[in-house]
Amino acid sequence: MKQRKSVVVPLAVGLRQRSRGAQRGASLLEAIAYLGIAAIVVIGAVALLNGAFSSAGTNELAEQVNAIQAGVKKLYMGQANGYTGVANGVLSSAGVIPSTIPVASDGTATNTWGGTVTVSSAAVGTFKIEYDDVPKSVCINALTAGGSWTALSVNSKPLTPPVSPTDAQSSCNADTNDIVWTSS
Repeated sequence: MKQRKSVVVPLAVGLRQRSRGAQRGASLLEAIAYLGIAAIVVIGAVALLNGAFSSAGTNELAEQVNAIQAGVKKLYMGQANGYTGVANGVLSSAGVIPSTIPVASDGTATNTWGGTVTVSSAAVGTFKIEYDDVPKSVCINALTAGGSWTALSVNSKPLTPPVSPTDAQSSCNADTNDIVWTSS
């Protein structure tokens, strides 16, 4: 008869091995911790995305206004009456208004935020570009972007270019703002 060898395992080791084998998955506390970390990551990503959209809106606005300014100057260069007759319809037909600004058949142009874009004659030898319903964060950045403007106004408040960030902040005090750039 063969003898069997018995292995004696301490009771504590055997219980530990069994409890490890029986425990599968995460506990409720661990699951809550994972969800909390995921929520922090999502909130951070949304904050970064929101900042990126605001920056993109500012860049788009600056590009559009500069393109309109350059296009109007080129189109009306050499005209005896200066900028008399400047209007959205004429500028749209001439390709001066960027394709990122939709223009209706009646000449009404609409900006990214649903406000109107109006280009018109101003005082003798000048024209103005008006953007309505510009968000506060975009307004502040657009005013401080610089450019060759003879005058600026926000919500009917005149500003002298170049506009400081402090002046831009106090002028862009509404959730949506109306900006007028005047050029010669």
